[in-house]
Amino acid sequence: MFSNPETLATVSIILFAIGILVWGFNRAKAYGKLGILAWLQSVVLIAPWLIFFGLSTIGILLNLVGILFLILLSTGIYIYLGKRLRSQGQDVLLKEKAAQRIKEEALTLEKKDISIPSSTETEEPLDPELLPIPETDLKTVQSIFGIDTFFATETIPYQEGAIFKGNLRGEPEAVHKTLSDKLHELLADKYRLFLVESPEGKPIVIVLPSSSEPQPSTISQKVLAVVLFIATISTTLEAAGILLGFDVFDNLNRLSETIPIAAGLWLVLMSHEIGHRWSAKQHKVSLSLPYFIPSWQIGSFGAITRFESLLPNRTALFDIALAGTAAGGIVSLILLIIGLVLSHDGSAFQIPTIFLQSSILVGSLAKVVLGDALNQTLVDIHPLLVVGWLGLVITALNLLPAGQLDGGRIVQAIYGRKTARRTTIATLAIIGIVTLTNPANPIPLYWGIVIVFLQRALERPSLNELTEPNDARAALGLLALFLMLATLIPLSPSLAGQLGIGGF
Repeated sequence: MFSNPETLATVSIILFAIGILVWGFNRAKAYGKLGILAWLQSVVLIAPWLIFFGLSTIGILLNLVGILFLILLSTGIYIYLGKRLRSQGQDVLLKEKAAQRIKEEALTLEKKDISIPSSTETEEPLDPELLPIPETDLKTVQSIFGIDTFFATETIPYQEGAIFKGNLRGEPEAVHKTLSDKLHELLADKYRLFLVESPEGKPIVIVLPSSSEPQPSTISQKVLAVVLFIATISTTLEAAGILLGFDVFDNLNRLSETIPIAAGLWLVLMSHEIGHRWSAKQHKVSLSLPYFIPSWQIGSFGAITRFESLLPNRTALFDIALAGTAAGGIVSLILLIIGLVLSHDGSAFQIPTIFLQSSILVGSLAKVVLGDALNQTLVDIHPLLVVGWLGLVITALNLLPAGQLDGGRIVQAIYGRKTARRTTIATLAIIGIVTLTNPANPIPLYWGIVIVFLQRALERPSLNELTEPNDARAALGLLALFLMLATLIPLSPSLAGQLGIGGF
């Protein structure tokens, strides 16, 4: 039925998204109204993608106004559902608090004791030899908990620290700040306090020594970063030479011809990294040197950047991930549009118009600007168009929702670790399908290998893992992932024919 590999890949993505929605609904039913509201938010986020790519598969392309309308409508509904969800959640929290207080008062009366028992009095004594934390430090840590923050009921040894199970008695952000401040006041910087979700879905506190924090890059790692940077300069020059029709290393006398195109790619890559570092500075997070990944096909796949300090919350993870892709993507889009505007008969490059079918976003923008010129078999274009296009591809590849890629970090920040694990598996599966259906394009295979061996693991939990990014950030994440798909998914042959792209 679907003989075209691009159509097959698009249909696979749509079917997978529908399957995720059905699976999510079955799980959400068990949580009642709160679960259904959370599921509806997922539907609202995915619906614009399904509508846009579903229509494009059958040959209908929405114009810019239609796309913006879908995004704005989705954002508005998402924010409304978010307010309803928080309102319902607050009601449930108040009921739980009331029930817990009644239970505590009943226990107090039974014991004929008017004082409220401390959290540590409800715990069973632990063998000090089983705990990595010294007994004196453990008692100090236990003293920070209270009836109005986190009522600890059980202490479990964990790695070099301890897990404290119990009941959360306030907003996660306020509780984490209060507990962290108390811990710092009593034990300075000796320990770090994490507020996370247990496998059972309940809030728990984990206290670990500060020595377990991410460590700064070693000398050998910094040397590797420099080597990869030099290699990336070489591959961007080589990619520029290939675009110009020659091998730069066999024609070093023509090196100067490749520098303008390579410089455009360097601008995109540097903008991306500057965006990450600017946002990291706002959140007081340290980043490693970027480990650029050279690529002969497109110059570079971007860079791997490690966190060298703990993240305060999921909002910081989101902001740092999005800032880099936003900076690189905006620069790439500007270069693309300038290249389209400057393109005319006799421009430096001449490419088959069928190439513009390989991206819904680029092909649609090219049709708007170049118009009937795309009805020809070949089209003359300005070099900046190619540079902007390559920049968008690099940005989009890093926005794939997998592991420690920027897209994976965005998904982890908005939806949590469980969802991020599933999207990583799904992304690798889709890359596998695309590789098998289109073996002539080696980029998906190479990028899939990079993800599997270097980027598949999730980021470590932030200090406050319970507080989610706000609705505005979730909407921006939706927009970023939408543009990623629009960049990487090709136009279907029927739609390209209707638009007149490819010399039909």
